Amino acid sequence: MIDSDPRLRAIRDTAREAAADLRARALAIDADPDAMADHLDSPTYALIRRAETPGTPQDPDRPLPTPTACLENVVGMVELAHGDVGTLLACPSPGLAGVLVELLGDADQKARFHARLADGRGWSCFAMSEEAAGSDATAMTTRLTPDGAGGWLLHGAKRYIGQGARAAVGVVFARTGPSPLAIRAALVELPLPGWHAEPLQMVGLRGAHLSELRFDGVPIAAADLLGQQLPVTRRGIWAATRTFHRMRVRVAAAAVGTALAMTGYVADHRKTAPELPLAQARAEAARQLVYQAAARVDADPDRGHPAHLAKLGATRLATDLARWAGAALGPAALLEHPLLEKWTRDVRAFEFMEGTGTIQRLHIARGHRNGDADG
Repeated sequence: MIDSDPRLRAIRDTAREAAADLRARALAIDADPDAMADHLDSPTYALIRRAETPGTPQDPDRPLPTPTACLENVVGMVELAHGDVGTLLACPSPGLAGVLVELLGDADQKARFHARLADGRGWSCFAMSEEAAGSDATAMTTRLTPDGAGGWLLHGAKRYIGQGARAAVGVVFARTGPSPLAIRAALVELPLPGWHAEPLQMVGLRGAHLSELRFDGVPIAAADLLGQQLPVTRRGIWAATRTFHRMRVRVAAAAVGTALAMTGYVADHRKTAPELPLAQARAEAARQLVYQAAARVDADPDRGHPAHLAKLGATRLATDLARWAGAALGPAALLEHPLLEKWTRDVRAFEFMEGTGTIQRLHIARGHRNGDADG
């Protein structure tokens, strides 16, 4: 697949060059994820922002993934995560919110969203998950109530929201009524009255700056509801589902990239480590699985089965190889090798990103039952 496609090979090579810069910053960002001033002007961060911004001019010698192309983004993600996924997630960029704004936003909303991120000093957030419901939109309790003047008031709370406590702009999901079709996404330009955000104390992926948000009557203008120009069935849940299909494969790619980083690290420090060839072969096989899943998402964005399989398998692999890598380098490995110790913490977070393993298994079982598991 990738070996026969010149564009994919070029995207891979561009990302590989950038990965070294991410790794060089990894331990500093992990130690103090609030101290980002020395990192924001990184050429790699500028490259990531350009890759996630629609309409960015392409350099034929260093091509960037098309923001809506899942396979192209996954090829780049594997290589960037091979550098360090925590540093990658710390980058101020459109991220997951940008994918949704591209699906639902009108021209004005897209322009406002990207304007808030243009200087590279502002983060975005995607607020779906809630403490009691996770990313299960059908159990969402956050609500939008009419303000009596044509706008809305946002009430409720979100938890485990990447960059939520320092976001300059974002997307928040909430209900306008009990029906699944009443779940809507709102564009928020921060700060806003009634918006309260606090970072959570994290063990792994500290650069993601996971946060808790509370909304006490946050004003949302009518013009800030996304998807008004679309049919009612193409507004909230539909867009969220498509976005999650793409992002689950990207999480899988991040897990594979970290697994490759760990096997490579062991190979550099102990070339005769037990089962090293098997560990390397498993990581490379997982890379191909994730590539295939991404290609299937590109072919049918509404079909989630490949994304669920990829996320479940890659997350398990990264956890397994973290245990193996620590054992392969000896009893004091996590004290003597700070990068490996960091990656061992980071891989645990993949389980909870875009749905736990239990959620993925339920989706996979449903896919088998509905005939979606063929091919």
